[in-house]
Parts: sequence; structure tokens; C-alpha cells
Amino acid sequence: MKRFALALCLLASPLWAEAPAGLLPYTDAAAIENGQAIYQAQCAACHGAGLEGEDNWRDRDENGYLPAPPHDETGHTWHHPDTQLFMITKHGTEAIVGNGYKSNMMGFGGILSDQEILEVLAYIKSTWPRRVIAIHNRINQDAMGAAN
Repeated sequence: MKRFALALCLLASPLWAEAPAGLLPYTDAAAIENGQAIYQAQCAACHGAGLEGEDNWRDRDENGYLPAPPHDETGHTWHHPDTQLFMITKHGTEAIVGNGYKSNMMGFGGILSDQEILEVLAYIKSTWPRRVIAIHNRINQDAMGAAN
């Protein structure tokens, strides 16, 4: 009975609400460091060394493509659950969105391992303010609940 009461207390605890949610190892220092190095080598050319994205990232160019969005808190990366971010990074935006959607975001599945993709995304998430991380964790919890 004591174990059951302890389990209930832990589940109701505010610490539980702050626990990492989702796939990304954004609290793992080694994963973040590796992810940052990979990001700088593979992603920064388009998304910016400081995660700032390209200018006018909300406006399509003359060919119908959107510039690379920022991955900092000013962008929309944190609006999407980890699984979606992972799939977009691995397979490319066009493959995930479909229906003729045009994007310059290629898939990195042939370049990076699944673990490396997770580490890049963990690095990105680790840079967000705590408020944004908390919102993103709730998005992940909601997405996991919808999947069950």
C-alpha cells in the first residue's frame, strides 16, 4: 500500500509535470554537444549558426519555396511534436507533407543516423527558454496520448 501511495504522490507531483517528454535527449550534455556539432556541419548553412533561420522565412520565393525557418523560440519548430520533427528531418518536408508541397528541406536519413537526428533536435530544444520547453513537452504528451 505504501508503494501505491508513493506512486500516486509522484504522479501528482509538480516534478512529474516538468519531466522530459518525448524522444529528444535534450537534458543529456553529451547528446547536446554532439547535436550542436552536427547542426553546425549539416544545418547551419540554411537555418543559421545561431538557429535564426533565413530572412523572410514566412514568405515564399519566386519559385514557391519558403526560406529555412528559425529553430529558436521565434520559429515554429517547437509547435510540432518530436515524432514529426524527427520524420521531417529524416525524410524531408515534401515527403512528410505530401500533396505537392514544395520545400527545400531535404531528408537527412541517408546522411545522419537516427541517433544523430535525435541529437541535433535535442541541441535545438536545449536552446529554448524553459517556458517554451514546457509547452513543447505538453505538445509531446498530447501527441503521445493521441497515439495511444
